[in-house]
Amino acid sequence: MAGRMHVSGMVHVNINVSDFERSRAFYEALGFRLFWMVPATNSPEVAAAVGMPPYRVKGGLMRLEGADHPLVIDLLQWEHPHDDAPPYPHLYHRGLARLALATRDMDADLATLAAMGVELVGPPARVVMNGVPTGGRFVCFKDPDGTILELVEMGDGAEGAG
Repeated sequence: MAGRMHVSGMVHVNINVSDFERSRAFYEALGFRLFWMVPATNSPEVAAAVGMPPYRVKGGLMRLEGADHPLVIDLLQWEHPHDDAPPYPHLYHRGLARLALATRDMDADLATLAAMGVELVGPPARVVMNGVPTGGRFVCFKDPDGTILELVEMGDGAEGAG
């Protein structure tokens, strides 16, 4: 058996979008701030490293302001190559499914999402641990392209929703 790797943390989560400016505004409403625009094109070595032909992209790295732990998203609008297929239709597909974000005020955030016209996947639910509902709640919702995000409000020792 191989030895343990030396992973020390998360660098970023990549979210592909159809319209960078629209999605940038959406993620800014969630508390993220742009801190670096990615180059529109890159070297053949970089393209090969991500398994793509030479490409053109519009995007940037966004950092969650005031986060208890650093959280960075890499928001990318692929101009070439381009794929108009929608994101996954449900949460039980293989691979990455959703990005869960902690909130200190679920009710206020739900009001903000409603004012933004954001589609909820379902109503907020209580976290259940060992058959007992806790004070923690969670809700899943969609970004402008349909990527599913989750808000988790901790309470009474809840560690998360899913």
